[in-house]
Amino acid sequence: MTLPAVHGGPQVLADQLAVVLAQMPDPSGGPVAGQLEHDLSVAFGVPHAVAVASGTAALHAALSACGIGLGDEVLVPALSVVMTVAPLAALGATPVFVDSDPATLDVDYDDAARKVTPRTRAILPVHLWGRMGDPAALTAFASAHDLIVIEDAAQAAGTARDGKRAGTIGTIGCFSMKDGKILWSGEGGFLLTARRDLAEHAAAFRSHWQPAPPGQDPLSRLATNSRLAAPLAVIAQANVHRLQNLVALRRAQTRHLLHTLQGVPGLVALDPAADEQWNGFAPLLHIDLPEARGFAEHLARQGVRNSTGSFRLVPCDTRPMFSQHGRPCRGAAQILDHTLAVLLTERDTEAILDRYAAVITREATTWAA
Repeated sequence: MTLPAVHGGPQVLADQLAVVLAQMPDPSGGPVAGQLEHDLSVAFGVPHAVAVASGTAALHAALSACGIGLGDEVLVPALSVVMTVAPLAALGATPVFVDSDPATLDVDYDDAARKVTPRTRAILPVHLWGRMGDPAALTAFASAHDLIVIEDAAQAAGTARDGKRAGTIGTIGCFSMKDGKILWSGEGGFLLTARRDLAEHAAAFRSHWQPAPPGQDPLSRLATNSRLAAPLAVIAQANVHRLQNLVALRRAQTRHLLHTLQGVPGLVALDPAADEQWNGFAPLLHIDLPEARGFAEHLARQGVRNSTGSFRLVPCDTRPMFSQHGRPCRGAAQILDHTLAVLLTERDTEAILDRYAAVITREATTWAA
């Protein structure tokens, strides 16, 4: 197959950056971040977007805007990363880790229901690897328990399920634009919401509460500095304009690699749900080999970067700072121990993908020998 071309490459971006750099230094930050927010709002079909310095900052601002604070409990999948949970600790809230279903990668709602208490205020689903759980199940669970839904869609730009885009199901959806994401700016993030009051709170929160929301005084409460710098906003804006093409490319890359790996012993592609329009963030394969996690780590040493092998991704509830919180989530552990999630960028050509496939095929064939 031939990967689709993505236009608007380095030279276009360099020209746009040159314009902004010529206007710096500008203590006001200039208009670029505001223009980016408008473009994000249009691209995702949501009334309000707020650009911030990282995906973690987006979650921090979103949780604050939703009133999450000291003593509150928030349900979080153990199938997540520390960066998802850190903002809860910063606000004095408590993460309550819930398990995931190895068959679907979705939240185990039976486990979640057992962990709801009178202090539970929200659920924070994580669309890891761009995969999206059942939006109807999420909405029904949240409604039944009167919970706010704040989505961590850091890796899910371009994913949809049952006609609903990732990051637009709940009260607020949060995204990362770190390098490696499909929509990237080197570093950065944003949140989406239909509620003006939450957007105004988040915009104030990212800049030491100034400008403050209507009716409030600037600097009248403690907040953070998590503004998105103008040069990064320019990069993000350029990539928003080609987002559909970037998603199409990542899907094509993932299809190509998974097709090439068909029939490799011990590896089976993890297909999305029938009603899921997955962005293809990372080719996913179930590893049915001895010492599956060791195999992923071995591939990383052979130059095939992947989530568990390269970054030693483990269930968040087993991290030292959280391991005292209840019984381990075994479904999440099973998923991570047996999933090969190959990390891609838009620079990965067919030749590079074929090289990955050759390495994976060779090592899988000899691994159990």
